[in-house]
Amino acid sequence: MSGVNVNRSAAPETASPVARSAIRKVSVRLVPFVALMFFINYLDRTAIGFAAPNGMNGDLALSAAQFGFASGVFFIGYILLEVPSNLALHRFGARKWLARIMVSWGIVALLFTWVQNFEQLVALRFLLGVAEAGFFPGAILFLSLWVPSQYRGRILMLFYLAQPLTTVIGAPLAGALIQQHGVFFGLEGWRFMFMGVAIPAIIVGLVAWFYLKDKPADAKWLTPEEQTWLTGALDAEFKEDTSKHPSVKHAFKSGRVWALSFIYFGFIYGLYALAFFLPTIIDGFQAAAGTEFDVFEKGLITAIPYLPAAIAMYFWSRDASKRGLKTWHIALPAVLGAVSIPLALLAASPVTTIAVITVTACAIFAALPNFWTLPTRFLTGAAAAAGVALINTVGNLAGFSAPYITGAVHDWTGGYELAMAVVGAFMLLSAVLMVALARRDKRAPAEADLTEATAS
Repeated sequence: MSGVNVNRSAAPETASPVARSAIRKVSVRLVPFVALMFFINYLDRTAIGFAAPNGMNGDLALSAAQFGFASGVFFIGYILLEVPSNLALHRFGARKWLARIMVSWGIVALLFTWVQNFEQLVALRFLLGVAEAGFFPGAILFLSLWVPSQYRGRILMLFYLAQPLTTVIGAPLAGALIQQHGVFFGLEGWRFMFMGVAIPAIIVGLVAWFYLKDKPADAKWLTPEEQTWLTGALDAEFKEDTSKHPSVKHAFKSGRVWALSFIYFGFIYGLYALAFFLPTIIDGFQAAAGTEFDVFEKGLITAIPYLPAAIAMYFWSRDASKRGLKTWHIALPAVLGAVSIPLALLAASPVTTIAVITVTACAIFAALPNFWTLPTRFLTGAAAAAGVALINTVGNLAGFSAPYITGAVHDWTGGYELAMAVVGAFMLLSAVLMVALARRDKRAPAEADLTEATAS
């Protein structure tokens, strides 16, 4: 069963000159800036992973389990405030609220420069989650207010490219900052790194207040014809959406929403286990292989898996767009990730280890943009907002549990082999659920909430 065509107007290739011009301007003026915001967002929340093996764990006397808990507690604050933050975004406007979120998390992130013990680290990680709450769904909502549905897949892919590129660029950057030990008022390198990645959030947040606009009608860089076309296309979609599953209650009672939530959980479990512990794993296997790297070289090695991941995400999403989204566009990457990540620690050399981890990173990032096209294909209006929030919340539970469980299992076993096997098991569960969900809908299409876009 092939994926259905969900376009509601002319395909991008056959769109009018005004439509093409409007979308091109939005892609150039807004998407790179919002992607930059996402880049800084992901770097700030994962900076602790770079600091851990480069002085922080030793200076604060942290065990692997304590580091894992401090890494994961971020998501408790994030989850608790995500819904209220999104309600505030609707009330005050996406532009103002996204700017406020950036400045707030930048201030909290800056305080990590002076953290003194485990308790302070946990408190700041919790507050960072509170400050960042609502940013990701808020950014998705902001872009959806500018781009009609038939263009959102491409826009979302371009936006999501910021996540793997955060590590491609951010890991060497973090390594370079950590090397500046004692340069700035005697600060340890890892403390200076926290300062260096926090300040851009404050600056870009202030710029966002003036640079972003809430809707096409406010954008002076669009012609009147482009403003009229965008506003008309978006208004027409909104009126159509209100007739399909507008109930928040519908989203929370939908078995398919919960299934998608657990599928997303597996991917996010793998993503954050990789993000928080890859620098530590690199620090360990260099000793086992009799090799020594400096901090900047470790940053470059950490970045290696993510450049191919960005390329894989681009071409995999492009294939899904051309063929129509199929079950295997999501299930196959989940299987590859499930198999590859436990095998990484069985590799005989650093080169082989990084090669296998690269397969894992490619698998995770190839699946994520395609996954996020699913909820809005069977939910719209308020139900879509609630469904996306629920799926994102369950995924962020993995953001808490992955680093904590990984650290605890390491302390229990003395290695990362079993911990990575757990990561693989969760990703395999995502693949199984994806296939089961598609087969269920194929057997009972009349009762399905999930569209044919998930069926192979």
